[in-house]
Amino acid sequence: MQLFSAVPERGLVTWSPSVTLVPTRGCFNACTYCSFRVPLDQARPLTLEQAAAELRARPAAAEVLLLSGEVAPSSPERAGWLARLVALSELALAQGRLPHTNAGPLSLREMARLGRLNPSMGLMLEGLGPAYEPLHRQAPSKRLPVRVGQLQQAGRLGIPFTTGLLLGVGETRADREQALWLLADLQRRWGHLQEVILQPWRPDGDQPQPLTAAEQADLLHTIAMARELLPPEVHLQMPPNLWPLERLPDALDAGINDLGGIDVADVINPAYPQPAVLGLQELLQRHGWRLQPRTCVHRGWWSWLPARLRLRVEHTARLLASATAQANLPHG
Repeated sequence: MQLFSAVPERGLVTWSPSVTLVPTRGCFNACTYCSFRVPLDQARPLTLEQAAAELRARPAAAEVLLLSGEVAPSSPERAGWLARLVALSELALAQGRLPHTNAGPLSLREMARLGRLNPSMGLMLEGLGPAYEPLHRQAPSKRLPVRVGQLQQAGRLGIPFTTGLLLGVGETRADREQALWLLADLQRRWGHLQEVILQPWRPDGDQPQPLTAAEQADLLHTIAMARELLPPEVHLQMPPNLWPLERLPDALDAGINDLGGIDVADVINPAYPQPAVLGLQELLQRHGWRLQPRTCVHRGWWSWLPARLRLRVEHTARLLASATAQANLPHG
């Protein structure tokens, strides 16, 4: 498939007005660093009524991120879990929103079914190298062949996709470079990777632990390397709540051009508050950058979508553009 106007515009930084729904925190994986997960027997699945109430509370959120714990493929609860993801995707569409599902590895049939309802989907690669092995020892779906297979499957299905790396868990720069080459090869073959998230790992706890100067310098090196190695149409994303706000322009200068979905809170890293969009806009303007809202699927991949989804995305984009124009009108 060909991309239309896919290469990001210089000086432009994008973000997605987002609300996160958690279908379940129950997960059969047990990653050593995860504070999101609860054991499957303690999980309380999100009901459609609860989801509808959460959506009503966030009327300006165009993207509905479905961020779910995982049910084992062989579990008798798998069918119900998938049905909930489908129902929540349909609810988002019925309310004029755009769902983006990140729910772990899916079978070909499951991914195809959700792909008909989700303009974009996602799955973190996380990384490769020996540092990740002990973290994922009790996480069957985090094995590298499984993750790579999912990225390939999404490419074969033509689904605009977001992936990324979890950085700062002990991996080397060589490990990061190898992971970026892997993603670059996948993109050159399939063309479906719209975003790569470069996510710094932060410790759990009630209080945030800001990145040290050494960690910031190390990540800036990785951002620049990613921009050099990945094809130019791939957007590089950094969660702005995990990076020192006053140094965000440095990350942009290194190659970041997207800030991802911004919700009122980060369900993965709750100790790290999301910055106010108005404050982000003012900061970036002072440094010569323009902040612009976007849909969950970037413009270059709209032509990949089924007609029904593409019309929804185009309509949402017009609404976002209109709201932005209204917000920027001078007030007398």
